[in-house]
Amino acid sequence: MPSASMLRDSTQIVVGRATLDELDVQLDERFTVTVVSEPGDRYRIIGSPVEIKDVSEFLSTRGVNLR
Repeated sequence: MPSASMLRDSTQIVVGRATLDELDVQLDERFTVTVVSEPGDRYRIIGSPVEIKDVSEFLSTRGVNLR
C-alpha cells in the first residue's frame, strides 16, 4: 500500500509565487489542475498523477527546479 507522502507527492506540486508569475502562464487553463494560493508566497498545484507529471515536465523545460 502506498504511503500518504508518496500519494501527496504524485498529486501536487508546491512552487513559489514568483516562479509562476515569471512564467506568465495559466496552468489551470493549459492542464487539468487546480492552482491554490498558499500563505507565504506559494502556490499549490493539485491534480491527478498524470497531470502533475505533465505539469512537472512543462515547468522543468522552462527552468523551474522541482528538486
